[in-house]
Amino acid sequence: MSTWATYKRLLGYVRQHWGMASVGLVGMVIDAGCLTLFTKLIKPMLDNLFTLKDPHTIFWMPIWIVLIFLVRGFGAYMENYGTAVVGRNVVQQIRMDIFNTYLRMTSAFFNREPSGHQIARITYTSEQVANASTNAVKVAVTDGLTVIGMVGLMLWTSAYLTLALFVLVPFVALLVTYISRRYRRIGRRVQNVMGSVTGTVDEVVGGQREVKIYGGQTRERNRFEQVTQAARRLNLKVASTSALSSATVQTVAAMSLALIVFMATRPGIIDSLTPGAFTTLLIAMGAILPSLKRLTNVQSDIQRGVAAAEELFAVMDLPPESDHGQRTVERSQGELMFDDVVMHYPGSSASALQGIRLHCPAGKVTALVGRSGSGKSTLVSLLPRFYEPNAGRVLLDGHPLADYALMSLRRQIAWVGQSVVLFDDTVANNIAYGELAGASEADIVAAAEAANAMEFIRELPEGLNTRIGQGGNTLSGGQRQRIAIARAVLKDAPILILDEATSALDTESERLIQQALSRLMVNRTTLVIAHRLSTVEHADQIAVLDQGRVVELGTHAQLLEREGTYAALHRMQFHDDGMVVTGAD
Repeated sequence: MSTWATYKRLLGYVRQHWGMASVGLVGMVIDAGCLTLFTKLIKPMLDNLFTLKDPHTIFWMPIWIVLIFLVRGFGAYMENYGTAVVGRNVVQQIRMDIFNTYLRMTSAFFNREPSGHQIARITYTSEQVANASTNAVKVAVTDGLTVIGMVGLMLWTSAYLTLALFVLVPFVALLVTYISRRYRRIGRRVQNVMGSVTGTVDEVVGGQREVKIYGGQTRERNRFEQVTQAARRLNLKVASTSALSSATVQTVAAMSLALIVFMATRPGIIDSLTPGAFTTLLIAMGAILPSLKRLTNVQSDIQRGVAAAEELFAVMDLPPESDHGQRTVERSQGELMFDDVVMHYPGSSASALQGIRLHCPAGKVTALVGRSGSGKSTLVSLLPRFYEPNAGRVLLDGHPLADYALMSLRRQIAWVGQSVVLFDDTVANNIAYGELAGASEADIVAAAEAANAMEFIRELPEGLNTRIGQGGNTLSGGQRQRIAIARAVLKDAPILILDEATSALDTESERLIQQALSRLMVNRTTLVIAHRLSTVEHADQIAVLDQGRVVELGTHAQLLEREGTYAALHRMQFHDDGMVVTGAD
């Protein structure tokens, strides 16, 4: 996308607020116009007041000056307030567009880049875009009109002497071209560095316990210093470029001003030029100087904003999750079939799944066991279509998953994982989350009872209305797990996925959660991922995965009799458990 195409698309956000943008634009015109008008009054002020001592001018001149600056003050208010309103609305809209983009992106998108870069787009990058579309426009319009007005006034005062001003033109044009390219180049690097800064902070805050336990403070401090030093160096390059452009413009303008003075004092010119006219030329030239400096420096905001906009628009234009299915169901039977499924992650040459064939009968429990990396989590991730198989099909009630509308498909699935995701909200709102938000309090309580969660919820300060903090950090691991189970109970979906739902819990919490899960699994098609084989002994069938393939399938008893992979895993765990017990004694 070209710079102009990017900026044109960016200004489209401003056009959505054309009313307030028009107010700001009128304020810019008034601001520049009043400054030009005041400069025009310099000539009659000096010639008529001090040379001719004209009584009419003596009376009206103070009034004109006050009126001009009152009107200019009103214009400046319109300009600044209108720009601020448009700018904040642009930031809000861009942030919403990026956030909405995140909500519809594939899981692969979130896996291939650090979360810090994704957060920085909303916090930092969108602000750069707003500066380019509003504040930079304000400077460009106001100072551009000021330059035009002052040049026009100079031409009207003395066209001959104004020719000296055009010494500036080629120098300023070259300077703006150079600065634009340099700012654009640096701007892209600034976006990446700020993403790294945000990502580093996010990792350290999220892993603060590990940092403390393993003494990682020095390492993290050095890592943070490296990325912030990189940001500092890039911002200093921006400041250096800005300072160089200002100094250059100031030098060239001073040369033009000296040329005006030189030409004005030539014989034949000095006699025809009044003190008021000469002073008007000097003041107009002096007014042009800061405007030119701001116009060259505003390239920083514009180019950083354009670089930021290119990044944001590139993300917005990424294809969302594929959702072309037309089939909708109120409640499926829950019969699942994996038909010769092959799956490999983007950028990986190895297949995560290789020719998986597995039938999961409706209402039955299918356990998935195997070593880490055998493909268990990848397999269940295909059901809600977090990923798409590269070959083969996954069928629900005899129909390919791609035939179902995505929202309809995901309504058929409840998920309870090892890493419970809770939000900084009340207990009730975490149980009745998303599409469950309309549930009655009685239904929420019933779900919490079924999940063995009400016993601790009643002890919370405000019961169901207690806020649980970010990620549920005010609750224990077992309590968070039971809230997640209550959410699944309330959803009452025909398909249930349990991904290590009881691992890393104490014996009492595991007992309560196993009781809750046993109630939850009744009459549901359940896929259970478990490393602890004792938790899946009563499954209707157990699929043993190894290197992305189903190598064994049967009940617990059948698999033990075969003396294969499952039996070896079972003996290993039984031996390890025995060793643990012996050690405890």
